[in-house]
Amino acid sequence: MRTFNTPLKWFMLASMMVTPLINSCHKAEAEHHEAEEHEESKLIVTRPLKRDTTVTREYVCQIHSRSNIEVCALERGYLEATHVKEGQRVKQGDPMFKVTPLVYQAELKRAEAEAQAAKVEYENTKRLADNKVVSDTELAISKAKLEKAQAEVNLAQTHLGFTEIKAPFPGLIDRLHLRQGSLVEEGDLLTTLSDNSEMWVYFNVPEAEYLDYASQEQPEDRKVVKLVMANGEVFKESGRVNVIEAEFNNETGTIPFRADFPNPDGLLRHGGTGNIQMNKLVKGAILIPQKATFEVLDHHYVFVVGKDDVLTQQRVHISEEIEDLFIISEGITENDKIVLEGLRQAKSGKKAEYEFEEPEEAFKHLKLRAE
Repeated sequence: MRTFNTPLKWFMLASMMVTPLINSCHKAEAEHHEAEEHEESKLIVTRPLKRDTTVTREYVCQIHSRSNIEVCALERGYLEATHVKEGQRVKQGDPMFKVTPLVYQAELKRAEAEAQAAKVEYENTKRLADNKVVSDTELAISKAKLEKAQAEVNLAQTHLGFTEIKAPFPGLIDRLHLRQGSLVEEGDLLTTLSDNSEMWVYFNVPEAEYLDYASQEQPEDRKVVKLVMANGEVFKESGRVNVIEAEFNNETGTIPFRADFPNPDGLLRHGGTGNIQMNKLVKGAILIPQKATFEVLDHHYVFVVGKDDVLTQQRVHISEEIEDLFIISEGITENDKIVLEGLRQAKSGKKAEYEFEEPEEAFKHLKLRAE
């Protein structure tokens, strides 16, 4: 009788014992994998939510001071004094510049002298007229000469007054374009003065959106807007739409709106830019989560659970986007069931195994702007 040597015998016995264990492990792993696949294939389904919703639109804007004027020289002469500095705030009536006139002081003295001579002549003529020495006509001529001389004095005083330039309203001084001692011509730009206590912010609205806005009376809270500044931060003060201009721009198809913002800290300056955020109310909007959609050739689709729980691929038309949500204009209604989670496992024409979540629960953690 043939026998095996001891090491080979033990190896064969060990192999016979290990093989069933390996088979058992593979079976358990396969069952676990099958259970995971079954779990992943279960879909989460919900319905669209229908409610009045606020949509925020953004428009590029330009920021203007309520009053922004060029301060120019009214007379020719030398810039004798500059009473302000660049960036300085001034009050109404504060002196800004003084121009030394070349001839107006002399003209004023000459006009005053002529007015004095005309006054003496008139008084003498009146005395003679009272004594019937001269006619009333000569008295009237003398009076006219006096009034003309007085008018010349007033004119000379006005020209001389133009050499003292004062602030017409409270504001902020811009760059000084001429320095003390410069020869100034009539109309030369000296600086710019801006009243920044209130800012006028202009933004262009497309014609279709203007018609939606103007076709119904807007409540006061819908006229309130926000300003996103150039650094991305929202300006702390709210503005209000107060003006819609009269004409459309035929090249862009837009019409300018104006929103007024208080600027108590003077943070906003003339010529700045930003974005206006304006709210629009969409009544009876059909809302779905963005994660419930997928794209095919630039079109958006959802999976709809139809009759006998069979999945159908349905195209939807998106009218507005609100962070985590889409507003749907066509394709589905609030009564349809749509796949919320598990889109990778969903296949058109396949019967679905799913769990249903009520819309209020499904939308609970989404960013929702609704009335």
